[in-house]
Amino acid sequence: MNADPANGVDPVPMVQAPLLTVEGVGHTFGGLHALRDVSLAVRAGQIKALIGPNGAGKTTLFNLITGVLAPQVGRITFLGQPVLGLPPYRIAALGIARTFQNVRLFPGMTVYEHVLVGCHRHLHSGLADAVLRSARMRREEAAVGERARRLLERVDLSRWADAPADSLPFGLQRVVEVARALATAPRLLLLDEPAAGLTPTEKVQLGTLIRSIRDDGVTVFLVEHDMDLVMGLADEVAVLDQGTLIADGPPAAVQADPRVIAAYLGELEVPEAAGVEGAAHAP
Repeated sequence: MNADPANGVDPVPMVQAPLLTVEGVGHTFGGLHALRDVSLAVRAGQIKALIGPNGAGKTTLFNLITGVLAPQVGRITFLGQPVLGLPPYRIAALGIARTFQNVRLFPGMTVYEHVLVGCHRHLHSGLADAVLRSARMRREEAAVGERARRLLERVDLSRWADAPADSLPFGLQRVVEVARALATAPRLLLLDEPAAGLTPTEKVQLGTLIRSIRDDGVTVFLVEHDMDLVMGLADEVAVLDQGTLIADGPPAAVQADPRVIAAYLGELEVPEAAGVEGAAHAP
């Protein structure tokens, strides 16, 4: 699953141990337990989904993994290195990138400029280089510019390169966020509800894009409410309910798990055949 350098995504070394490990993680907001003793793993080359009802703790876990929230209980390791408590920029430099539940674009900046922002960590020139416009800085700027253009081609955004990103249709704004995250050359890409607000056609296109990102060698861990998308994409599915991990495994097994059905549908007596189908289409 090595990436094609022409796509602007760095090759990913294959590792036997899990790429990301979450062990006994807990987090509270005041007296509210957002997460309770959560443990899971994401292996290199996977598309893994994290699902659960609203308020289950999914985004809280993403925020802990990426350093947005300070640690309280537990351990998170990436490529064997502890990351819980590191600032977000350090975690990003290790190879973890993310998108957010709500689109976060810079007002007035073009699509190309957004991707250039993601390329920033590939620049090593210092203040003196900037003042003198050194040859080193010019080479680096040319390299990241080319990287940004390749990524725009990679996600089929080249035709909108010079357009203000916030002027694009909502579905394309989501793709801009993905491209900006890929520009950091992540080993692990976290997508927080990437299908939210998309049309059915856009969701199909999103699924194709996520698969191709995985095929390029970037492991994907996503939070998503669209169960049709999840079940069609994910190699494994983990389920949170009220901050507790209640299932983690292959999609078909998770879909049929009575605890998962109960979490989505409530403690109702659901006919066996209808129960599995209902879980697949729960919000």
